Amino acid sequence: MSTEVKVPTLGESVSEATIGQWLKQPGESVAADEPIASLETDKVAIDVMAPHAGVMGQHLAKEGETVVVDALIATIEEGSGAPAAAKPAAAPAAASPAPAASTPAPAPAPATATDDAAGASVLSPAVRRAILEHGIDPATVKGTGKDGRITKDDVLEAAKNKPASAPAAAVAPASAPASGRNEERVKMTRLRQTIAKRLKSAQDNAALLTTFNDVDMSAVIAARDKYKDVFLKKHGIKLGFMSFFAKASVLALKDIPAVNAQVDGDEIVYHDYVDISVAVSAPNGLVVPVVKDCDKLGFAGIEKAIAEFGKKAKDGTLTMADMAGGTFTISNGGVFGGLMSTPIINPPQSAVLGLHRIEDRAVVRGGEIVIRPMMYIALSYDHRIIDGREAVTALKTIKEAIEDPTRLLIDL
Repeated sequence: MSTEVKVPTLGESVSEATIGQWLKQPGESVAADEPIASLETDKVAIDVMAPHAGVMGQHLAKEGETVVVDALIATIEEGSGAPAAAKPAAAPAAASPAPAASTPAPAPAPATATDDAAGASVLSPAVRRAILEHGIDPATVKGTGKDGRITKDDVLEAAKNKPASAPAAAVAPASAPASGRNEERVKMTRLRQTIAKRLKSAQDNAALLTTFNDVDMSAVIAARDKYKDVFLKKHGIKLGFMSFFAKASVLALKDIPAVNAQVDGDEIVYHDYVDISVAVSAPNGLVVPVVKDCDKLGFAGIEKAIAEFGKKAKDGTLTMADMAGGTFTISNGGVFGGLMSTPIINPPQSAVLGLHRIEDRAVVRGGEIVIRPMMYIALSYDHRIIDGREAVTALKTIKEAIEDPTRLLIDL
């Protein structure tokens, strides 16, 4: 007797998805509530869970195929199938270039077959690409993601610790192509396609403009250094810079409501709440989960929400509810070393704050040239509803709150 596996409900206004990857192959054992397939929607990746234990039956949809909600995509048969342990070692070897295939499997692999199967059998496209680029045997990588899955960071860490002799072995087969010039065509994921459409739509439909300022980070750095240990001890979360900027943004958005508003047809919708979308880098692209009610949360609440979203993005477990809403966005390009940028708004929002790297620069204070940790900040906004005066004032409010954090306590 077989059980049908159908595409689950994907979330409000989402009716179709793409089969990103089959995590279980026909004939393999399946446990109840175990992920058997990964679906890519316009916003997030969603795992399809096995309704009960058994054997993976037939795949009725191919990887890369578009499927709609409630469509039949596979079956699960009764019985106990073959363990998936043998597959992970074989599959990456077949897909890998010659160097990976020529690398002998480590002797202790059988002892950790279950762990390796859990991680290697659910490799995302980003992880597979990283494995191929760095010539890493996935059987030797310990996954830190959900259910022991291997993440891109795990592969990069393994590449750092790779023995010095390994790269030499990997270089030789690379000379096989006579020209030494190769090309690879990879179909854009549904998430990447959606990102491209939304960003282009923002440029086409909004009157985008960006205003800049710079911030002296001395006061925030001093406050963080002074209280980070006791903050961690009390709240169980590290005190970062993002919570300071989130609270500073709340002050600015309350003072300048247009920056927290959006255009809906020929109307402007003003919000009396502040839901901040925080741009997070995920394996398949940039995602923007929403920290709701930032105007009511304290520093600890904001830091915990951001940390949880970061973990979910890394593990690929962000949900549609995590991404819903948002009245304003903060994007931190500084973590990647960016000095300055003109961020693009996240429709239907009307403004986005761009943060950048902190670096020591010479500035004038009290008529003297001194060295201060400075950061450029940028506010991109929709000029249709936000005037230049309002945008500059909002950014100046953020700057002043960061340079004098006491303002955050007394609502100035």
